[in-house]
Amino acid sequence: MTLNILYLALDLFLRVAAFSLVPRTTWKFSEVNLAYFHAPEVFNYSILLLSEDKKVLYVGAREAIFALNSLNIAEKQNVEYWKASEDQKKECAMKGRSMQTECFNYIRVLQPLNKNALYVCGTNAFRPICHHLNLITFKLEGRDEDGKGRSPFNPMESYTSVMVDGELYSGTSFNFLGSESIIFRQSQQNQLKSELYAQWLNAPSFVSADVIRDNNTKGDDDKVYFFFTEVSVEFEFFGKMMIPRVARVCKGDQGGLKILQNKWTTFLKATLLCRMPEWNYVFNVVNDVFILKSPDLEEPLIYGVFTTNLNNIGVSAVCSYSMSSVEKVFAEGHYMKEVAVEEWYTKWVRDNGEIPKPRPGACINDDDRAKNYKSSLNLPERTVLFAKYHQLMYDLVTPLGKKPQLIKQDVKYTQIVVDRVKAVDSNTYNIMFISTDEGTLHKAISSEHGMHIIEEIKLFPVSEPIQTLLLSSKENQRYIYAGANSGVVQSPVAFCEKYSTCIDCVLARDPYCAWNPHKLICVNILKEKNMEWDLIQKINGDASPCIGKVTRSNIYCAS
Repeated sequence: MTLNILYLALDLFLRVAAFSLVPRTTWKFSEVNLAYFHAPEVFNYSILLLSEDKKVLYVGAREAIFALNSLNIAEKQNVEYWKASEDQKKECAMKGRSMQTECFNYIRVLQPLNKNALYVCGTNAFRPICHHLNLITFKLEGRDEDGKGRSPFNPMESYTSVMVDGELYSGTSFNFLGSESIIFRQSQQNQLKSELYAQWLNAPSFVSADVIRDNNTKGDDDKVYFFFTEVSVEFEFFGKMMIPRVARVCKGDQGGLKILQNKWTTFLKATLLCRMPEWNYVFNVVNDVFILKSPDLEEPLIYGVFTTNLNNIGVSAVCSYSMSSVEKVFAEGHYMKEVAVEEWYTKWVRDNGEIPKPRPGACINDDDRAKNYKSSLNLPERTVLFAKYHQLMYDLVTPLGKKPQLIKQDVKYTQIVVDRVKAVDSNTYNIMFISTDEGTLHKAISSEHGMHIIEEIKLFPVSEPIQTLLLSSKENQRYIYAGANSGVVQSPVAFCEKYSTCIDCVLARDPYCAWNPHKLICVNILKEKNMEWDLIQKINGDASPCIGKVTRSNIYCAS
């Protein structure tokens, strides 16, 4: 049995090795001039928030919040140190936690509250608290609030949050031991949370949350999506089987009247499938998700970076999904239910029974309001009772193309952001920036000519996991910001000027870069004012237009 598993792992390793892409160009840390920020005795720069209008990057770290110039993050504008008290640290240590690594106030929530304030939360030596940060004085104001359900207790545990119209939606642990996890909405009118049942959330590792605004004609509700990996309840396995999920709640959810009081009535979750079908190999752990929203897209696109905890072969993948495919599973898919097989044993199966109306887990829309279902408080008990025990969907969310867009061997991808660029050929390309656990960044593009990793950039001087990634996509201000334990780095989205010849510039196949035959340099097309010039750029890598063109190298040789 063990020998068979080893043979299967070796076979898969060899298959992936043949398929794995290699970056065309690699930039060492010493070869790129990146803006870098680090403060003495401050670590864990894991929370980033960008205000493009104010040109400020807010950074949450261990016991400190910084405001940096987003155009040059080496310039610190403000800092507020927010430390756990000595008494709290002692209490934390008395409960068996480390005074060297855990009993500090790690900032875990940094969200915009209004134009003059941020809502911030920290672990506070295992007693999470929240506060308001005045952006004018850059001081914490008012009394602190209990951060339970908004920030994790343990700085090593997963967390995610998003602010929607002044209300904080968070996914995190709910107790000191980290044995309970919830999806929570903080609201002055109506606080909601998930039930503390394994069928709702089973040891989840949260990675991302985002809101999708309604734009249909049915008066539907805005929806908040959570992405996480959790222990499967539906699969029989000899160990804990991890499964990547997407969950959804409706912004207008007010909980149930009698059943699910102050609990979500719209909480649904589905499995994100990311696998190579020809190998029947599944990437079962999602590390990060980015939702690409753009006015020129018909619908948002979801990009996820996946790894596996099986076989330990060190492979990462990127899968993408349409938002409509997720919504279709929630709106039309079958539910799963738990049934007793024997007195001591239950299993999860597809529920083929009658589905109550209105559909459990659905948002209230105009059709429901016409039937006098004005809110979740008005829903029939049968619908709410069904929702209490049927969160998991039977149908899977399948990726675009039914397989990963990118597979990479010997690397663990940690974070992803995606930009859209209109190239010289008038086509618009989605460019992925994917970070690794060794402090590097891969830039990749998918086109009709296939997937291509344009370059690898070493963002940090030493190898360390990149914990957070942020993209500034404003015109003439496009940067990548990366946070790690040691500090924060700012990188341009392209290094066009480093390609000294037309051939190198074109073969990079970088949509940001094109050869300017008049200036005889490789230019960033986003910074070119004279786009009517005959710029040379071929995303397919055809460098034949460069033949016969004068290059700077020719000029230097002639002189």
